[in-house]
Amino acid sequence: MVERIAGLAMSVVLLPVVSGSQPPQASDVEAVRPFEIAVSDEVLNDLSRRLAQTRLPDQLDGAAWDYGTELGYLTGLIAYWRDEFDWRAQERRLNQFDQFKTAIDGLDIHFIHQRSPEPDAMPLIITHGWPGSIAEFRKIIGPLTDPVAHGGRAEDAFHVVAPSMPGYGFSDKPRNPGFGPEQIAEVGAKLMARLGYDRYGIQGGDWGAIVSRWHAFNHPEHAVGLHLNMLTAGPPPGDDPTAGVPPEELERSQARQAFYRTAESAYGQIQGTKPQTIGYALNDSPAGQAAWIVEKFRAWCDCGGDPESVFTRDELLTNIMIYWVTQTATSSGRLYYESRNAQTSRPLGRVDVPTGAIIFPYELFITPRRWAEASYNITHWTEAPSGGHFAAMEQPDVLVGDLREFFRPLRDGEQ
Repeated sequence: MVERIAGLAMSVVLLPVVSGSQPPQASDVEAVRPFEIAVSDEVLNDLSRRLAQTRLPDQLDGAAWDYGTELGYLTGLIAYWRDEFDWRAQERRLNQFDQFKTAIDGLDIHFIHQRSPEPDAMPLIITHGWPGSIAEFRKIIGPLTDPVAHGGRAEDAFHVVAPSMPGYGFSDKPRNPGFGPEQIAEVGAKLMARLGYDRYGIQGGDWGAIVSRWHAFNHPEHAVGLHLNMLTAGPPPGDDPTAGVPPEELERSQARQAFYRTAESAYGQIQGTKPQTIGYALNDSPAGQAAWIVEKFRAWCDCGGDPESVFTRDELLTNIMIYWVTQTATSSGRLYYESRNAQTSRPLGRVDVPTGAIIFPYELFITPRRWAEASYNITHWTEAPSGGHFAAMEQPDVLVGDLREFFRPLRDGEQ
């Protein structure tokens, strides 16, 4: 057995991710280069082999999802992934969007840049989080860029820029410690400048909300407005943090905090302290990667415990595949560590840019409005009747409608 393990260790290889993908040359380091997702057959064949050889653990009788991803559900998802899921079809759907790469701060950054047919459209950068990806935005890019084709008004159009954050998806992985949310925000600001956008909207959820806050805080001269679907803020200074907060808002906020702290924070502790250790398992096992991600899609959405009442299997697996084929389980998890430990250029203070928030009832964190108003220039506040953490996938029409409503009065000042 020792000899066999030694032989296996000598055979470890890093498979190519995207066929035909070339790093930028020195002469065109700032060029914006067209890009298409084209995962190599070698990667897909390797995935098929691993799925066929999956070794699943046992599960306690009657445990359901109490201990983590339920065995029966994962078994069915793996079988579908192995026998029915068509990555090439999903690849074609993603490639319907205009995608590019460009080198920023030594990293090759992947992004969607979908321009509107409307000449007066407002530029908008939207940023995903973990465990998401640019695949989250598939339902909202069309209505945002071409509202007329989706029953809206031409004056609500956006030019959409949706980057894969460094360490995520088809963007490069940071090679040095310290690449946290502020540094990612700087990449976004430089990307918008490179595309020729001086004034633009900023939107984000999950890590994308934190990155977007840094973007608006450090570059207010470029931000028309900031829109968040996971607004976070602590209580304002004072002896009584509950002062002025309606009891129902305080109770809701405390309930969501308790839910996260007691049932949902273990992944963050692991990725925030030892992302490399869990990364070995996730990078080697597609079943493990799927279990790690799908558990959060179930727990963090408004689905009553049935993730497939909100997301299709193809949607879930397309997002999981982006982590698998790019081998970004480890690099994406490092953002939790970097956020805890990275040095920032200055303390993150109040955002004076006009800020809109949409509050979904099953969001992980729900900030009382009074606390939000102490940290942001709140000009727009929406309480959605349903929905959770993955707004662009769960409630795309609601999110698009709120973005249009928030930016509508701000556009007038840009004319």
